[in-house]
Amino acid sequence: MVTEINDPHSYAKPSESVVKHLDWTATVDFDSKTITAKATLTLENATDAKNVVLDTKMLNIEKVTLGEDEQPTTFILGEYDQFLGKSLTVEITPETKYVNVYYTTSPEAEAVQWLSPIQTADKEQPFLFTQSQAILARSWVPIQDSPGIRFTYNATVTVPSNLLALMSAENPKEKNETGTYHFKMEQPIPSYLLALSVGDLEFRELGPRTGVYAEPSVIEAAAYEFGDLESMVGAAESLYGPYQWGRYDLLVLPPSFPFGGMENPRLTFATPTILAGDRSLTALVAHELAHSWSGNLVTNATWDDFWLNEGFTVYFEQRIMEKMYGRDYSEMLATLSYQGLKEEIATMTADGMAKDTELKLSLKGRNPDDGMTSIAYDKGYLFLRSQEELVGREKFDAFLKDYFTSNAFTVMTTEGFIAQLDEKLYKKNGLVMDKDNINAWIYGPGLPENGPVPSSDKFAKVDDQWTAFVGGTPADKLQTEGWSSHEWLHFVRSIPEDLSLEKMTELDKAFGFTKSGNSEVLSAWLEKSITHQYEPAYAKLEDFLVHTGRRKFLMPLYKELILTDAGKIRANAIYKKARPNYHFVATSSIDALLGVKQ
Repeated sequence: MVTEINDPHSYAKPSESVVKHLDWTATVDFDSKTITAKATLTLENATDAKNVVLDTKMLNIEKVTLGEDEQPTTFILGEYDQFLGKSLTVEITPETKYVNVYYTTSPEAEAVQWLSPIQTADKEQPFLFTQSQAILARSWVPIQDSPGIRFTYNATVTVPSNLLALMSAENPKEKNETGTYHFKMEQPIPSYLLALSVGDLEFRELGPRTGVYAEPSVIEAAAYEFGDLESMVGAAESLYGPYQWGRYDLLVLPPSFPFGGMENPRLTFATPTILAGDRSLTALVAHELAHSWSGNLVTNATWDDFWLNEGFTVYFEQRIMEKMYGRDYSEMLATLSYQGLKEEIATMTADGMAKDTELKLSLKGRNPDDGMTSIAYDKGYLFLRSQEELVGREKFDAFLKDYFTSNAFTVMTTEGFIAQLDEKLYKKNGLVMDKDNINAWIYGPGLPENGPVPSSDKFAKVDDQWTAFVGGTPADKLQTEGWSSHEWLHFVRSIPEDLSLEKMTELDKAFGFTKSGNSEVLSAWLEKSITHQYEPAYAKLEDFLVHTGRRKFLMPLYKELILTDAGKIRANAIYKKARPNYHFVATSSIDALLGVKQ
């Protein structure tokens, strides 16, 4: 049985009955925007078990039976909670091995986005994808929707015969004539890593165990962009041990995908905004790959421990990028993240949210998405980097490699990690852990004063060019040859609030920021354009907001727009057009920001 973990975001009671395996048979209907399915759950029960409790949200439960012989049973749906949905309590006995739930999803299922052909890259076939993190799996599968509960799964999914189905499992590489596909995930995963996508997709092999799926018009660009993927997997393995999931493939989704990437095992979902044409934004792929160890292999026990997933992953991502492209390159990435973190901490503190700048969160009664800030990612990274710098890289690497190996396919609490840090890093090496320092990082707000501060010599040279520009050097005479996208991003972020419209125009004419094909640089430029009321960028701003669904880009732009009365009008007008293209994860945040009621 599972040790009881108090997860405030799940109704499950795993110490009484816990799901160990899922058999899922489903039919995807694009016309009704529903999935009709049977979920057979294999249970492990306590000796006095009377019920198994599952999480559901907006599911139409048709019937529930027990065992292979489908014996009838009693079930109760609890009261609806805006974040948690409804509990599904099924009466069982200690001997019950299988529970069968027959159901249909709602067209408004929060995890599932149904795209019309016009919303895809090729604009010919419909598309579906799911986003289960943090607690949205329950809107398409009745399951114990807690990161602290792991299970294996098999699935049989029927889709229109001209489309391909993919899951976070062993996947087909091409369409078949029947439209029915079979999937198997032999390693136990938490529910937030359940994933399904259906669309007109093609596959390209990138290496012996790597490849990419995308729509036909995107596949060649995607295959080029991710050409280093096999090498990236090898670099990760050389740091912290074998990749334990078989294959590592990518799926490039349509633009409405709300995140940069989602680390679904064996099939990372990726935003098309990283297709820059020059492999400059593939640090995101390194991040999702790193999740194959931190998060997928060793998982945060609850969403209050989210930093254990993301802080470790950013640290690992930086190490991968350093190994592949050098310390100068990885320090640019770390510096950009540090800049963003400092800004977010200042904003959150000013907004009375200093408590949320602590690594260990308290999200009971809240949407766990509230914890998906740069605190978990970048403060978590800096904490781990501080430990590396305290004890030395060799000792810290040995600790991390053992951490991933000895805790593989299990869950971890913050307190459990601190205990292992003390025992297996400090005491093992004859060192004394500074508990006050650890507590300041994990349970204290903001950043400790003695923390590491990333720095980049390359960015110092960028700053020199800003000094020259402000001092009168024309934009087209600045020394920018050979700059990476990271240097350009730092340059744009450095635009001061008092820069004149004349100077904004000069920069745009010289460097073409409004026409940039790099989404990171473009987003930063558009944000500055709003601040400076640089109207030549407004048409691009609207186009970007309507056709990009990545929340990382959307929120800063809408936040900047609503700072003025005219901007509020523009924001609401654009959002009215754009909202149908966004996933629930994005609309739930922007609705709250703009005061939109649905």
